Amino acid sequence: MSVSFAESLPRRRAPLHRPLLYFAAVNAVLAVVTVVGMLVDDRVIAGSTAWFKPSKFALSFVLYSVALAWLISLRPKPSRFLWWMATVIVIAGTIEQVIIVGQVVRGTRSHFNTTTVFDTVLWVTMAVTIVVLFLATMAVAVGLSRARIGDAAVTWSIRLGLAITLVGLALGQLMPMQESGMEGIAGAHTVGAPDGTPGMPITGWSTTNGDLRIPHFVGMHALQILPLLAAGLVVLAPRIPLLRFARVRLGLILTASGGYAAVLALVTWQALRGQPLVHPDRATVVVAAAIAVGVVVGVLVSFASAIGNRKVVTA
Repeated sequence: MSVSFAESLPRRRAPLHRPLLYFAAVNAVLAVVTVVGMLVDDRVIAGSTAWFKPSKFALSFVLYSVALAWLISLRPKPSRFLWWMATVIVIAGTIEQVIIVGQVVRGTRSHFNTTTVFDTVLWVTMAVTIVVLFLATMAVAVGLSRARIGDAAVTWSIRLGLAITLVGLALGQLMPMQESGMEGIAGAHTVGAPDGTPGMPITGWSTTNGDLRIPHFVGMHALQILPLLAAGLVVLAPRIPLLRFARVRLGLILTASGGYAAVLALVTWQALRGQPLVHPDRATVVVAAAIAVGVVVGVLVSFASAIGNRKVVTA
């Protein structure tokens, strides 16, 4: 007998937030422009090609905005408050991007730059807008967490994904606390060395020191990964009998969320100790192994919860 899981998947019940979609579209175009910039502009800022930073921010904002617009549309009823909070996010993000791109055009760094009065004003403005973006995201998270969206697994993936994303955003505040070792630079991404150390391909994360951009990145994108995982489990349920049990899918999402949060804590701890991601010490490897074992145990327990019950249940 075939089983329908349509009710377990979240459905769009409110209009997509157009400002977020426009913001995503503009950043998608900007991502292409910045890639071209990296190919034709040989300037280097803070140890990286000049257009590298705006390119990464553009791609991140595309993912962040599309995911948030989709999640907001899943609420049972439209919310004017959430609409305005999402619009605040767009405004704050736009200010960030304008300053980042503007500083690249000027040939100087945007983050932590206090070398002149003008640069200081821009950096303070960025610091304020990121706090505003955080608070608006928190407001959206509270609004979404109060609604049941899809089945229990999908609902909790959204709640926990947003919670971890807020932690990831907050971890960005560790960067201004780092010693840059450079006059007029009030902070650093790198721990234990000035920014500009050798970096990994594509990401640019330091291969010689700790890098606080790693936990910031990992935390922020829980917003996309966990809800997509929950939706994927529902899609696979007709083909994998054990996934037809709502409690199995919920257990897997809780396990994934716990594992994700543990990895976020691990990479934060690793970065703060000045240790590069690609050169973990024994302590880091042991903790990583413990997390992996915990996730495997959680998966097994989730599947075991369905053993002995032959009746297929859905959320």
